[in-house]
Amino acid sequence: MAKLSIIIPCYFNEDTISPTTLALLEQEKSFPEGTEFQYVLVDDGSKDNTWQELLKFKNQHPEKVILVKLAGNVGSFQAVVAGMDYAKGDVCTILAADLQDPPELISQMFTHWQKGIKLIICNRSDREESVFQRMFSNTFHYLIRKLGHHNLPPGGFDLVMFDSSLQKEIIRIREKNTNTLFLLPWLGYDYVTIPYVRRKRELGVSRWTLSKKVKLFIDSFVSFSFFPVRLISVSGLLLGLASILYLFVILILKLQGKITLEGWSMMMGVILLSSSFQMIALGVLGEYIWRILDQVRNRPLYVVEESLD
Repeated sequence: MAKLSIIIPCYFNEDTISPTTLALLEQEKSFPEGTEFQYVLVDDGSKDNTWQELLKFKNQHPEKVILVKLAGNVGSFQAVVAGMDYAKGDVCTILAADLQDPPELISQMFTHWQKGIKLIICNRSDREESVFQRMFSNTFHYLIRKLGHHNLPPGGFDLVMFDSSLQKEIIRIREKNTNTLFLLPWLGYDYVTIPYVRRKRELGVSRWTLSKKVKLFIDSFVSFSFFPVRLISVSGLLLGLASILYLFVILILKLQGKITLEGWSMMMGVILLSSSFQMIALGVLGEYIWRILDQVRNRPLYVVEESLD
């Protein structure tokens, strides 16, 4: 007997709740007999009829559905943590509510967990999306794996299954402004991957805007890499050496009478270049410092307006 908790963060998903839950209920047949299911659906401050659709699902299956309504929109990763707080299964999985990740993969992941694997990741081998979306995603995950989190599978992932022991560790960490999914392989456990092609979204409209993607990119880098800070140090050293060389050449040319020191335009260019570098350096350091401040404030990751279990 094993209990599986399926955590589903929801944000403006009124059109996809019913198809997603029907697909999940259908997939229950592919699990070993005796497996218990718990569905933890978290409404991340939606302003449409998402909560009403979740209530319908709860009324149909009151014994296996837990609903959590957050007071405001805190982002999908914080909503996932909220779902972890309410999940009571021996093993958990995270699934988006848009059916772009195939629910039928969950039973395959469950088989690996039964064999003793505590972390199973479904990584994207390709995406049925536009060229720009594929390019952004591939570049993002390449840079993260190359410069920050080396333990990530290629292609990125959203669909993941993990043992309750990992769930407890993520809850204990409770880190803000981070990629919660990336924290799972960061824990260091061996994992297996199941490649798949991410489907094109057919229902509803994605709220995953460009600004949110850029924030995730920055959060992921700052959370798992010190490369930006090291880049500042190296760039500062190189600029310092270049300045010394520049002054040495100017002095030699001046002593030889080949130039005068009236090149104000060149000097202003050098000043503007160094000033812009300083501003960029302060901005990068500010990203780290702001996250430190946000963490030490110790404000809650989310506020629950209502929960039904």
